[in-house]
Amino acid sequence: PGKKQHHLFIRFIDIKLFLIGQYAQKLLNDLMENYSNALRPVEDTDSALNVTLQVTLSQIKDMDERNQVLIAYLWIRQTWHDAYLKWNKDDYDGLDVIHIPSSLVWRPDLVLYNKADDDFSGPMDTNVKLRYNGEITWDAPAITKSSCVVDVSYFPFDSQECNLTFGSWTYNGNQVDIYMGMDSGDLSDFVENVEWECHGMPATKNVIMYGCCSDPYPDITYTVLLQRRSSFYIFNLLLPCFLISFLAPLGFYLPADSGEKVSLGVTVLLALTVFQLMVAESMPPSESVPLIGKYYIATMTMVTASTALTIFIMNIHFCGAEAKPVPHWAKVLIIDYMSKIFFVYEVGENCASASLQSSHGLKDDASNQHSHIHLMQNVEFIANCFREQRATCVKGAEWKKIAKVMDRFFMWIFFIMVFLMSILIIGKAK
Repeated sequence: PGKKQHHLFIRFIDIKLFLIGQYAQKLLNDLMENYSNALRPVEDTDSALNVTLQVTLSQIKDMDERNQVLIAYLWIRQTWHDAYLKWNKDDYDGLDVIHIPSSLVWRPDLVLYNKADDDFSGPMDTNVKLRYNGEITWDAPAITKSSCVVDVSYFPFDSQECNLTFGSWTYNGNQVDIYMGMDSGDLSDFVENVEWECHGMPATKNVIMYGCCSDPYPDITYTVLLQRRSSFYIFNLLLPCFLISFLAPLGFYLPADSGEKVSLGVTVLLALTVFQLMVAESMPPSESVPLIGKYYIATMTMVTASTALTIFIMNIHFCGAEAKPVPHWAKVLIIDYMSKIFFVYEVGENCASASLQSSHGLKDDASNQHSHIHLMQNVEFIANCFREQRATCVKGAEWKKIAKVMDRFFMWIFFIMVFLMSILIIGKAK
């Protein structure tokens, strides 16, 4: 008995579905008998047809900053009432909803006004949901390319606002009026983007009066609020720049005799130029310089200045015997005071070896001389040579000490500059 009842139930379902299919086919034939999808489906041609628009943002496929184009995947729902597609559901066995191809019915010609695509095709020709009271719901997916004014002043900590403006292309507000289904776009099915965070999609209705016509033209604008995820750019653009910029002050700490002070500055400058070109390739050509670009330019200027100062200090370090004596103010200010502040205690090369060699030379020469007068002349000559050599040695040591004190002074100055620039860019980011 149980199997028999189950078999009868399946047969009943099959018969029911068959009858529903027959009623649906009969309903479609009756509705389309004298129907035309070329005209607005209103009983009074002077009345406006109300269309409700609801947009669901599914995914941000790409944000092309250089070409200022936003590529998004949308689900577009349009709802309106067709005065000629109504029926009494009791005449069709209670059938109240059917799904038919959208090409069979009249559809609003809503388009994306700020479209930035060569392909002018609209949403896909999906089926529409038709209710017995004439209400039509059309859900269609669409991949849109819209123009978006991109402001990269605070890149990579920037936020963007991209508009999606929908409106009728041929009908004015007295013929087709547009209403918002919700106060904002639907983000419940949004797929997270690796580069952008979506913080909302508020919607506003605008009614524009053009100079050519006296009729109103309504449109609905959805504003996509995007915030860039900056972690990628911090670790790949900012952090290397921070580390490279800290190498510039260390060029002052490098010994002058190593011969690599200028080479270090030039190498750092070339490395920053490479990063600057990487940023410039991805940014749109505009007058607003990105925040990271300003940081690179400031750092490159600082490295150039440090390299120029290094060349100037190296000239001081390698002053020879023909150099002028160190001025008195430089001795007091740099050698006496600044050297103690920056912990520079080295005097330079020690001249004791020259003194010992001269003394030994004096003993050797004295032991070989028999004339007292000749001996005194030799002693006086050697003493004069020794005094001249010692004066030259002391003068060179003083210039080298001045160069070393200036190296330490500019090293700390540039360290402070790098630190302040880093704090400034972090503050701008917040």
